[in-house]
Amino acid sequence: MRWMRTGVLSLVVFAALAGPLLAGSPLTYGPPIDLKTAKLVMAAAEAKAKENGWPVVIAIVDSGAHLVCLERLDGTQLGSIEIAQRKAVTAAKFRKPTKFWEDRIAKGGVDLKLLKLNGFPMEGGLPIIVDGKCIGAIGVSGVTSTQDAAIGTAGQQALGK
Repeated sequence: MRWMRTGVLSLVVFAALAGPLLAGSPLTYGPPIDLKTAKLVMAAAEAKAKENGWPVVIAIVDSGAHLVCLERLDGTQLGSIEIAQRKAVTAAKFRKPTKFWEDRIAKGGVDLKLLKLNGFPMEGGLPIIVDGKCIGAIGVSGVTSTQDAAIGTAGQQALGK
């Protein structure tokens, strides 16, 4: 019974905080990223990571937040596997960079309730946008969150966007 109250409370908090934020979102979901495109994004992200000697995990999910591909570069800590996936899933589900949530939480106050967010509110997850539609997302973990985001941005840029 207690878990039901907690679950209902979490839904109410989420709806109150995230609903208005998502209502004005101009992005819609597009068709899921295909493997060929995911590999293109992955190659560019991996190149950025290797260029800087950053051991990371890179995860790419489709528009339904399902894993399409994942790479763990040599020397990356194992904990980054789950974090990279969760960053990608969060960016895909909300069609926003995960830094959006990190910034909101950093403000404190009522935004601390966003810690209950069913996702990973730390920079390094980015939606993959084609023709104004979210076709998937990339999540990176292993170095600082700003460096993770730089790797993800390099992946996004492979599509010329």
